[in-house]
Amino acid sequence: MSATPEPEPTRPGAPTSANRALRGLVTVLVAVIVWFSPMPDGVQERAWHLLAIFVATIVALILQPLPMGSLVLIATTTTMVTHTLVPAEAMAGYMNTTVWLIVAAFLFARAFGKTGLGRRIAYVFIRKFGSRTLGLGYALALTDLVLAPGIPSGTARTGGVLFPVVKSLAQTYGSEPGPTAGRIGTFLMLSVYQVHAITSAMFLTAMVANPLMVELARETVGIEITWIGWASAAIVPGLISVAILPYLVFRMTRPEIRETPGAAELARVELAKMGPMSRPERVVSGVFVMVFVLWVTGTKTGLEPTVVALLGLCAMLILGALKWEDVLAERAGWDALIWFGGLVGMATMLNTLGLIPWFSRVVGGRVEGWPWLPTLGILTLVYLYSHYFFATLTAHATAFFVPFLTVAVAAGAPPYLAALTFAFFTSLCASLTHYAGGPSVIYFGAGYSSIRQWWTMGLIASLLSVVVWMGIGSFWWKALGLF
Repeated sequence: MSATPEPEPTRPGAPTSANRALRGLVTVLVAVIVWFSPMPDGVQERAWHLLAIFVATIVALILQPLPMGSLVLIATTTTMVTHTLVPAEAMAGYMNTTVWLIVAAFLFARAFGKTGLGRRIAYVFIRKFGSRTLGLGYALALTDLVLAPGIPSGTARTGGVLFPVVKSLAQTYGSEPGPTAGRIGTFLMLSVYQVHAITSAMFLTAMVANPLMVELARETVGIEITWIGWASAAIVPGLISVAILPYLVFRMTRPEIRETPGAAELARVELAKMGPMSRPERVVSGVFVMVFVLWVTGTKTGLEPTVVALLGLCAMLILGALKWEDVLAERAGWDALIWFGGLVGMATMLNTLGLIPWFSRVVGGRVEGWPWLPTLGILTLVYLYSHYFFATLTAHATAFFVPFLTVAVAAGAPPYLAALTFAFFTSLCASLTHYAGGPSVIYFGAGYSSIRQWWTMGLIASLLSVVVWMGIGSFWWKALGLF
């Protein structure tokens, strides 16, 4: 099954295609206003014009008059047509190694889906832990946790691989949308969705916007966040959250069915239908283990994450687990290449042309003397709950990550700690609403939860994240020497 990128969901109740022209007009108007606004002292004209195009791109990502790839391609082309950037500068983002890490990771997602390995992993956990309803929730959580490092899209992982399994389990117990939703379906849908927000935060390659923020952090404050550096900082608060969330959702939803021996039996039947692991499945699992080990040992081997991912992709092509036709058909990966490369290119040039350093100096003067710890805490809370106004995680990160990181660092926060904090909460804020990201559209659209249930559970889950990640997590980050 092909991975689907995070940025494509549409907020329920969003304007129809009839209003796209209006949303596009608003985007152009924003660009024109910023373009012709008086330039502050110390800012180059090219930098200011690039800022106008970049800000308009962010507005477009929020309003979504066109698909994300189209918007970023138009913005990149505009930088060249207006002579704001020369072609080599505008297209430089497409040569960025992190961009190709994302493309390779999407192809890993395709391999998991094509071979059936993702479904097999889910049914193995269900057979082992699925005799009780709560155990079923943990079995699905463990599946998501295992798949997260290799599938960089919550929509592909939680929506593409897990959703059919979750829906089948609910229907097995006669739990359908409507009066019977509370039997077990509401619990399963909300539990799997809430856990996905945690697993997306735990690994650099678990969510499509994560590598974007690594690039933005490098360009903004000059730090290098590695795959193992990200994972080691997230592992303790992440595992604690995964351990608590299914139980919390269980207590909140109170499913009528508490024992689920049929789930384990269903898993056994499905695994019997699948038969022994096929050769392509063994290839994908072996390559994934190899890639995971090389990511973890990257500081010793000297192999960058992108090189490792491409090595794994080449191995799957040579061994036949993926065909070149699969590579060509991976629309989500090539779509990510277009929008990711364009955004990275513009962000890089904003730094090169001096706009980000100028912004840092201005903000530094305004927050001089502020205690950095409470400042970072307040900024994180604002960053988290501002997602009520966003329908995609990537748009949120593109709009707010650099400004919030700049303010925090200017107040004295350690750059590495601040960058990871905002990066983690970019994924954690997906818990809030029924339009927060790709999987929310799928799971809420299944009809097992009311808006009230979803928002209540989302708010409680967000409070749990604040306590675990900012509270317990801070002690872990202190032990790691992040501050």
